[in-house]
Amino acid sequence: MTGPVPGFHRGVATYYETSDGRRVDIDPAVVRTVLSLLGPPANPPAAAPVQPAGPLPEVPRTWGWMLQLYGLRSAGSWGVGDFADLAAFTRWAKSTGAGAILVNPLHAVAPVDPLPASPYSPSSRRFVNPLYLRVTDLPEYRDATAAVRAAVDALRPAPAADGLIDYDGVWRAKRAALTLLCPAGAARVPAERSDLTDFAVYCALVGDHGPDWRTWPAELRRPGPAAYAVADPAAVAFHTWLQRRCAEQLAAANAAADGMSVGIIHDLAVGIDPGGADAWTLQDVIAAGAKVGAPPDAFNQQGQDWGLATWSPDRLADTGYAAWRTLLRDIFRHAGGLRVDHVAGLWRLWWVPPGQSPARGTYVYYDDAAMLGILVEEAKLAGAVVVGEDLGTVEEVVTTTLQDRNILGSAVLWFTRDDDGRFLPPGDWPDNAMASISTHDLPTAAGFLSGEHVLARAEAGVLTRDVKVEWATATADRTALLDLLDAEGLTGPDSTDEEIVLAMHQLLLRTPCRIVLASPYDVLGEVRQPNLPGTTTQYPNWRVPLPLTLEDLTTDARMKQIADLFNA
Repeated sequence: MTGPVPGFHRGVATYYETSDGRRVDIDPAVVRTVLSLLGPPANPPAAAPVQPAGPLPEVPRTWGWMLQLYGLRSAGSWGVGDFADLAAFTRWAKSTGAGAILVNPLHAVAPVDPLPASPYSPSSRRFVNPLYLRVTDLPEYRDATAAVRAAVDALRPAPAADGLIDYDGVWRAKRAALTLLCPAGAARVPAERSDLTDFAVYCALVGDHGPDWRTWPAELRRPGPAAYAVADPAAVAFHTWLQRRCAEQLAAANAAADGMSVGIIHDLAVGIDPGGADAWTLQDVIAAGAKVGAPPDAFNQQGQDWGLATWSPDRLADTGYAAWRTLLRDIFRHAGGLRVDHVAGLWRLWWVPPGQSPARGTYVYYDDAAMLGILVEEAKLAGAVVVGEDLGTVEEVVTTTLQDRNILGSAVLWFTRDDDGRFLPPGDWPDNAMASISTHDLPTAAGFLSGEHVLARAEAGVLTRDVKVEWATATADRTALLDLLDAEGLTGPDSTDEEIVLAMHQLLLRTPCRIVLASPYDVLGEVRQPNLPGTTTQYPNWRVPLPLTLEDLTTDARMKQIADLFNA
């Protein structure tokens, strides 16, 4: 650990300071519980200590698009954007001068019905979600008989009646089609363990025992001979084949970015499903029982429990950070960059002990020099860019270290304000950052202007203040933004909402940020945001498609207008 660290024992904080400098002491019982989750002190690492890495090369000034892939649908995809859509969009973006595409996490989820929708609660960050496969691009489809191709084509799902993305219907259809196409043969589970086989065995066991390995028979709760012996060989072969085809199609999408200054930037979720594949296969380095979240603050007085498992710092160090390095290397193989969600988690994470509320947690510290050193090393080897999501309140050491290493931070219009809440003029934005109007968890441009984010939260019942107060705040925020746009000469008193959205993008362009991103949701006037934090069934999280198909989107005048603006 480097930089100023509050009182702690074996990396477990005994107190911490809030953003306003107030000291919060942790209940000693919580500290003892978290220490017990860490287990006995680790042995000295077998591997040599990670040496501090120098900075990454300076990121070239460029622009691009932020894409929720599942929402990008085309004539060839089956109701969910897929790898072929990503390749096609990337080729189009490159042709318009774009240098970067930020895509949502593509991590694997448990292969169950109903299919988990959130890309930020993955079963595995090391493998890929086969939902994104383009079935008709598979060599097995091209080589199949006419009868088999007809049978596959007949499985294509009809659009959902409500206009939302139907993950379950799409997965059932694709799973049936992929089952028809999977090569037959004398399937057997390999005797030698590998990361891919472990993952495929987990997926096979899910079919018989459910997606949470902690509820499986005791002899199956760890990868090894017993689990390998009972896993259906055909199912193991199926999931192994799916991952190999995912890698091929993802590589093709990445190849479409050849010639772009950055390329496709993948998104790394902060943690994993504690009952999922990575938690099963990496038990030696995962903190069993602990979940990560956030402490109480002014916005959420109860704190947050994200329900995600994470690394044990002692065990990770004891294994020479092999799992962390492997994870990064696998992602960089098919990426021009990586966005690290909640990058402050490389320094410390808020652990919530089993059975406790998120308010009764504490910070656990990691060796940030090792975590960052490996991240920078692997990014250099891949020639990739790294972006850290450092929104909200983060320690100063996080910001300064990212800057020193040429890791970009994140600058979002809704959050880029001074201490009095006023929107910052573009010249005051950070240069070492990736800029955007919004994120997947925040209002779209049209949603912000119309107050849709207030309506949605009110309808979902998740407002923490009276709705009149929320409306007053939203009105004041809109006025403050218009004041800035007017002061910059970008809008006038008679500007339409569409002209105001264009002005927001012009504002981004005036910042010194190294990468400037636009979102099709903003450009095309979608009022619904992709995800509404704090909701589950009350809001269609991750199921809001783009309002236009890929074919129409790439010929839309508004998309061309933004490309022309950013290229000027």
